[in-house]
Amino acid sequence: MRKGGAGVMDDQLNVPLEDAELLAEVELTTNLIIAASEADAALPQEVVDRLLGVEAEPAEGRHAFPTQQIRSV
Repeated sequence: MRKGGAGVMDDQLNVPLEDAELLAEVELTTNLIIAASEADAALPQEVVDRLLGVEAEPAEGRHAFPTQQIRSV
């Protein structure tokens, strides 16, 4: 289809691709990967929580996240 006869094609797939939630999630994951790669040992749960922006105490009505477990190889 042509728009306004100006010779410009209307491309339905030409849309801006930006997802603010995805960008925020990628930033959190990146920060966690960097911290883990710089650490000499497993990161303490408090550090992981801080990097991910998790509250220290769950708010009323919310469940706490499970704690980080070290996998045996």
